[in-house]
Amino acid sequence: MGLGALEREEIAKRAAQEVKNGMIVNLGIGIPSLVPNFLHPGISVMIQSENGVLGIGETPEKGMEDENLCNAAGYPVTVVKGASYFDSAVSFGMIRKGCIDLTILGSLQVSQSGDLANWIVPGKKVPGMGGAMELAQKAKKVIVVMSHTDKNGAPKLLEACTLPLTAKACVDMVITDKAVFAIENNHFVLKELMNEAALDDVLRLTDGRVQIDLPFSQGGGIGWRP
Repeated sequence: MGLGALEREEIAKRAAQEVKNGMIVNLGIGIPSLVPNFLHPGISVMIQSENGVLGIGETPEKGMEDENLCNAAGYPVTVVKGASYFDSAVSFGMIRKGCIDLTILGSLQVSQSGDLANWIVPGKKVPGMGGAMELAQKAKKVIVVMSHTDKNGAPKLLEACTLPLTAKACVDMVITDKAVFAIENNHFVLKELMNEAALDDVLRLTDGRVQIDLPFSQGGGIGWRP
């Protein structure tokens, strides 16, 4: 079963907390595209899209869309003051040069060593891995936002990915509907529980080495999976 609208928004809201003042940020399709709606009004960031926009803003109100202004997924967007436009060659030049401070991507699987598998859905035809291949290698920080399990209830956080990789050892943080993890020294570090998820459920649905490092309000303490 897929995530509901509220769960998707909660993940995006938590991811928005990782966006800091002055950053250049690239957002993937799906949940990442919701992040601008939850950015703190006091910070100034420039959101980049591979199709040639720097300075994406919030989702436009219904009826206020500009048919010539969209993100890389083709969805309508707004722009902030100081936005600029360019072609795909310049866009990927920014990415390959390492100018992107943070990228937030969706994924199908993430391994405990930070491997990313997000481009091929089993049984479906896809055109290729797209810009995620470049972003995963060149962005200064990579955050994955996704459901904690697949439609069959199987873990998406794994000891080793079973799907074809987009990039190896690139993911720094994973935010799911159940938890927030950092990836350090080839293991998941559980930093927060999301949506009142139970610790036992999160550990049961995470197939990999897990270190527990929760805040005091969520049980506190540092330790390994019991």
